[in-house]
Amino acid sequence: MSRRRGKRRSQKARPPRVAGAGLRRAAALVVVVALGGGLVAAALVLSGVLGGGSAGPKTAAIVDQLSLTSPNLDFAESATDLLAGAGYTVDYYPGEQVTVDFYRNLPLHDYDVLILRVHSGIAEEVNPTTGEKTEREYVSLFTGEPYDETKYPEDRHPEVQNDRVGKATYYEGAPPLFGIGPEFVEHSMRGGFDKALVILMGCDGLRSTRTAEAFVEKGASAFVSWSRTVSAGHNDAGSEHLLQHLLLDGLTLGEAVAQTNADLGPDPGYGAELRVYPSEE
Repeated sequence: MSRRRGKRRSQKARPPRVAGAGLRRAAALVVVVALGGGLVAAALVLSGVLGGGSAGPKTAAIVDQLSLTSPNLDFAESATDLLAGAGYTVDYYPGEQVTVDFYRNLPLHDYDVLILRVHSGIAEEVNPTTGEKTEREYVSLFTGEPYDETKYPEDRHPEVQNDRVGKATYYEGAPPLFGIGPEFVEHSMRGGFDKALVILMGCDGLRSTRTAEAFVEKGASAFVSWSRTVSAGHNDAGSEHLLQHLLLDGLTLGEAVAQTNADLGPDPGYGAELRVYPSEE
C-alpha cells in the first residue's frame, strides 16, 4: 500500500494545531471520546511505540466535536503532550469541521492515532418494512453539522435498512444535528480501517455491540468504549488515563482498560466502566 507523507509537522504539543482536511491512508489507532447526549432517531501490542506498525512519521489527530458544547482545552493539550512525548505529531479538528463527509472520509486519513471527542447516544433499529422498532440498539455519533432533511440523499435510500444518517439532538427542543450510525460506518465510509484500534470513549458505546461490530467489519482490530452513560469529567479523565497506560506504561489494550477502571472506579454518577470488543479472552 502506498503512503503519502508531507513535510513532518512540529512535535510541539501546545497549543494543538488546527488541521485542514488533507486525506491520507494508513493503519490507525482511533480513539473516540464522546459525552452524554441522546439521539433521536484484539489486543494492542506495543513494540516500544503505539500505532499500526506502518512506516513513516507517526501522526495523530484530535477531533473535538464537543468543543461546540463542552470545550476542554486542557484535555486536548494533555492528550497532545502525551502523544508528542511518544513521538507523534498532532493535528486538532474543532467541532465545526466534524461533518457527515468528515466521517465519510475518516478511514482515508493517514493518522496513526485518531482521537474523536464527540457526543454519542443510543438509538434503536427499525424494521424498514413495518416501521417497528427491533430489539437491537446501536450507538450513533454526533456531527457538528446542522440537520437538513434534503441533504445526503444517497444515505437515505428507501431500500437502505435504517438510514445511515439521522437527526441527533442534545436535548428536547435543541437544534438538531446530523448523526451517523453503524449502517453509515459499514456502507458509507470510504476505505477501511486496516486493523485500526477504535476506542469510543462515549456514552453507552458498548451497551450493545452493534456499532462495535460495524467498526470491526470495516477493518478495525478492536473497539473500546463505556458500558453505560458517562459524565464529561469521568470520560475525559478516563481517556487520559488510558492514553497514559498505553503510551507511557506500555500496557496491552486489555491491561490498560483494566488499569484505567482500577484507577478511577465506575463513573460515580452513572456507573460506567470501560469494555473491549471483541474480548481478549
